[in-house]
Amino acid sequence: MEIDSAASGAVLKRERVRDAILELVEARRPGDAIPSERVLCAELGVSRPTLRAAVDELVVAGLLVRQHGRGMFVAAEKITQELVSGRDSLTLPRAGGVWTSRVLEFRTLPAGARVGRRLRVPPAARIRCATRLRLVDGSPMAIEHLHVPADLVPGLTEEELEHGDLYEHFRDRHGVRVGEAVQSIEPTVLTRAEADLLDVPELSPALLFERLTGDTGGRPVEYVRSLYRGDRYRIVSRLALGPATARREPPEGHHPGIPPGDFASRGPVTFSTRGVVQGDG
Repeated sequence: MEIDSAASGAVLKRERVRDAILELVEARRPGDAIPSERVLCAELGVSRPTLRAAVDELVVAGLLVRQHGRGMFVAAEKITQELVSGRDSLTLPRAGGVWTSRVLEFRTLPAGARVGRRLRVPPAARIRCATRLRLVDGSPMAIEHLHVPADLVPGLTEEELEHGDLYEHFRDRHGVRVGEAVQSIEPTVLTRAEADLLDVPELSPALLFERLTGDTGGRPVEYVRSLYRGDRYRIVSRLALGPATARREPPEGHHPGIPPGDFASRGPVTFSTRGVVQGDG
């Protein structure tokens, strides 16, 4: 597949604008206003269409709301459901197909406030930023934005990002051993530039993954944001329902996809999960 350089550049610019707006959102409370489009365009040095593309994504993601005649406001907080399992019960098999990567951008930048908070480094700290197009059997499947503290992997190369297992490179070439990751998944839609790279129509459904990975000592070593095609990729979970207990009152909240109250008398739910790549069919 030949990469469209114009689409790639638009995705990278929009990603940086999105991160800048997210910093504003995270510094405010639900219901607080953010600056107008005119002010943000001037402050960020971008065109109105570029800004609107980033804002539209955050509106679709439920992080911003537009109020006609009033402006843009921070949305209410999302309800979060966490899947928790014992170490012996969590498995994460690889997704099917032959996966390859192509680097769209690779450079060293200051972390900034938002990424710095996630990686627990100062905003001025240098990080290695890479954007990769992930392909399965030669077909584009995902766009991945990766951030790693530069002092952990000073010799990281594009070759390592495109070939082999990145975590094995971390371990064998840079002495970084990953230990645990926290990952969120939520639905979104693709902008025109993202859709062009993934070879799907604009506003196609996608899965947004955000992952923070720590080493065996608990230090954050990687922050990743990825967009996966919604028409070709899905997540399958296998739930193991615990034995019945004497508990009568249902616990607070509920498990994803299971109506509140179902299995309320049972013990904890454990799970395994895997990615499934669907055929072009």
